[in-house]
Amino acid sequence: MSLANGLNRMVGESSLRRCVANVITALKVLARSRRVRLSYLDGYSLPMLAVAAGIAIAIFLFLAWTLDAAASRGGGELPRWIIDLFDDITDFGKSGWFLWPLGLLFLALAALPPVLTPLSQSVLAAIMVRVGFLFTAIAVPSLFVTIVKRMIGRARPNVGGSLDPFLFSPFKWEPAYAGMPSGHATTAFAVLVAFGTLWPRARTALLVYAVLIGISRVVVTAHYPTDVLAGALVGVVGAMMVRRHFALRRLGFSVGPGGAVHQLPGPSLRRIKAVARELLAP
Repeated sequence: MSLANGLNRMVGESSLRRCVANVITALKVLARSRRVRLSYLDGYSLPMLAVAAGIAIAIFLFLAWTLDAAASRGGGELPRWIIDLFDDITDFGKSGWFLWPLGLLFLALAALPPVLTPLSQSVLAAIMVRVGFLFTAIAVPSLFVTIVKRMIGRARPNVGGSLDPFLFSPFKWEPAYAGMPSGHATTAFAVLVAFGTLWPRARTALLVYAVLIGISRVVVTAHYPTDVLAGALVGVVGAMMVRRHFALRRLGFSVGPGGAVHQLPGPSLRRIKAVARELLAP
């Protein structure tokens, strides 16, 4: 019994060391210098960005003035069963539904025993890159929003007993003043871009999911519509910037001559099965 316990402990320690070493290697690869001489803002001049930012701010101010209070009031007046339905739906916009499974899957892949053939090594590396991309594309915008929304300090609907879309208390680190951008909307639209990039055929279903999460935040009066729009913008742009970061390092993606990002061919199901058989072989 003691010998068996000792062997199990050695195997566990070996897997842990391998996992840690592979995760460190992955972080180094992610932080390595770019292999393509492009920047994130190639093709966009500063005046163009300034004009776009000005237009976006004007649109948000107009919608906050004309739409936010009315939409929140209307959401609260919906039949109770509709509000309860969206109250169940909105929980699926939490980033943990995606980050925990993806993070655990990445660690499990990092802890796998070494495979023998170079082809199998390439297949596992390609899978890890894609899992790492999905995790990062969702985690980075979510982390950004978690910090920024508390710096902005926009009050949620009905805080202070009224619907005031222009009630702000910057740097007030309380949930009641963490309205803009919506974290659930950020996650949902980051998921749309990240998963939709790898599986284009799923984009329609992903778009329905993202829109439902966005609507749910207004129906349950957790956010104003402009909070949701801001979250959607951060989620889309953040996931696209992560995708470009990977592409500039040729990690799962490449950058074309015009600066467009293209997905590199991934491993086929047949090759994944072959690697699985190699790993399970005695």
